[in-house]
Amino acid sequence: MENKVNVRMADGSERSCGRGESIATLAEAIGPVLRKNAVAGKVDDRLVDLDFAVAQDCAVEIITLESEAGLAVYRHSTAHLMAQAIKRLYGGKAVRLGVGPVIEDGFYYDVAVAEPLTPSDLRAIERTMEAIVREDLPIVRREVSRDEALALFAARGEGLKLELIRDLPDDSVISVYEQGEFVDLCRGPHLPSTGRIKAFKLLSVAGAYWRGDAANAVLQRIYGTAFLK
Repeated sequence: MENKVNVRMADGSERSCGRGESIATLAEAIGPVLRKNAVAGKVDDRLVDLDFAVAQDCAVEIITLESEAGLAVYRHSTAHLMAQAIKRLYGGKAVRLGVGPVIEDGFYYDVAVAEPLTPSDLRAIERTMEAIVREDLPIVRREVSRDEALALFAARGEGLKLELIRDLPDDSVISVYEQGEFVDLCRGPHLPSTGRIKAFKLLSVAGAYWRGDAANAVLQRIYGTAFLK
């Protein structure tokens, strides 16, 4: 098997790299500044993590923090950081996680906790987030089977995640992201580590029906935003 693949870059140039080489290694070969600013890649229009292995000829774009896509990755990772902090503060199985997407000006995460959160709780969550940033935990993607995913989140008492997994199409690629003790169901991509997150602010907390359905339970939605500095 040929050990080299041809990569067409976003500027139209072409490069040759080793089969199985990561997006991060490719960025490093182009230049150290690009490697420092890279947070993800786009391979044939699919967003991927920096450790994604290039296995065949393809088009590649290096996603940097300064881009709109890079800021979305940054904010998505901050949503996971917030969810991890909430789990640490209020007890692992006492908190059930819903979803935590990026929105136009930041992100939110829907959670179920025993007691309603108030604006005064947000600063405590921020302090725990700051501690996790200092730990600089690697953020690692892992693909799992449906049965593995169900067993993993059942063991963690994450009933809302189990519902999401069961509703996935049969041919779905199921991935989880791990950072320290925290695990979340997610397509990604994400930053390489929690230490890459620099500036964030939690803004407000509100009620939200699970999956937007008034027949479902009301969760607490914590809104936040994040910037590079």
